[in-house]
Amino acid sequence: MKAIQVGLLGIGTVGSGVFNVLRRNQQEIQRRAGRGIEIAMVADLDTARAQSIVGSAVKVVKDAREVIANPEIDIVIELIGGYGIARELMMEAIAAGKHVVTANKALLAVHGTEIFAAAHQRGVMVAFEAAVAGGIPIIKALREGLTANRIEWIAGIINGTTNFILSEMRDKGLDFDVVLKEAQRLGYAEADPTFDIEGVDAAHKATIMSAIAFGIPVQFDKAYVEGITKLAAQDIRYAEQLGYRIKLLGITKRVPQGIELRVHPSLVPARRLIANVEGAMNAVVVQGDAVGTTLHYGKGAGSEPTASAVIADLVDITRLHTADAAHRVPHLAFQPDQMSGEVVLPMDEVVTSYYLRLRVADQAGVLAQVTGLLAAQGISVDAMLQREAGEGEKQTDLIILTHSVREGTMNGVLAQMQALPTVLAPIVRIRKEELA
Repeated sequence: MKAIQVGLLGIGTVGSGVFNVLRRNQQEIQRRAGRGIEIAMVADLDTARAQSIVGSAVKVVKDAREVIANPEIDIVIELIGGYGIARELMMEAIAAGKHVVTANKALLAVHGTEIFAAAHQRGVMVAFEAAVAGGIPIIKALREGLTANRIEWIAGIINGTTNFILSEMRDKGLDFDVVLKEAQRLGYAEADPTFDIEGVDAAHKATIMSAIAFGIPVQFDKAYVEGITKLAAQDIRYAEQLGYRIKLLGITKRVPQGIELRVHPSLVPARRLIANVEGAMNAVVVQGDAVGTTLHYGKGAGSEPTASAVIADLVDITRLHTADAAHRVPHLAFQPDQMSGEVVLPMDEVVTSYYLRLRVADQAGVLAQVTGLLAAQGISVDAMLQREAGEGEKQTDLIILTHSVREGTMNGVLAQMQALPTVLAPIVRIRKEELA
């Protein structure tokens, strides 16, 4: 049987990894797919560099539309990234009847509903395992392996840059700005790290997982997004003393009122496996009603880990290439006419628990004032830590862990606390997730 023909748009870090892994493991891949998979064309603005990677046997062009227009190409791999030209090319490929493989989580999180609808109408597949958590097959696990389950919640460390920074802050006791510069020097953080450190990248991935887990449209605009830029080394230290570690988590959860979709730093009990995921590694915890808790761990980025996911998608499409479109796995796990209308809750309606750090005057009655405000709103205290003031010091840190409360209620109490004359600095608030 003739090998399936693939066109590759963009041959940077991931694209070169795809080409190299596909060539190195071609016999193994063919045994699994049932036929060969060949990259027949590559489009890249730097044609000389691209040709040096793929050799003379593969046609290299500058214009990606030449790849899409080639009737011999069965599958298009989009590795350009971004929302602009990548979206245009993907929609054109779908309209031309090509299957698409992409690692573009930003595009899918923002325009996924439109893209999947177009693919469904045209009878082609859009595969995106590489868009979330790099080499970890979490999309396949959610769409297929856990399909018998009613998914209750997902919590993931899904951005390696921020996890590396938080690990270094904890290990070395350094502040965020210092560790960010080191992460950039080592290549873990981009020159412009905004998408990573502000939580946007993680929110793109959480949005996609939420849609698959709960059968809702992708709704990135409804996600609550908070990064790690305001975290201080002292909060990581205090959390450790209380038996917790701070991780940037992407969380999506089914509750009676709707769906939670949020990304923010969270205190996680140190005994949880996910709390011990260090460096640039990724991990996703999924809670299903039948299977219980599953942990999916591995490299979330890098040339060959991401290529592994791209090629897995190529194999899936190759196996299903001639199958009736109605009997393929739906893009978002649920049949398109069975998608849910459940609402994504605003952050004020989310119920969780909190770590609070207050810089207060070291005088009698301060603790009673603070706890009195919490008690007035029915917020109970789980644990408390007060740093002993040094000789001559007139202020100290008061650390409070609360039980669960609605975010909107906590916001109101924090405003009252901040107005106290004995509270001397902006209050630090970090959410706490037991993940039990």
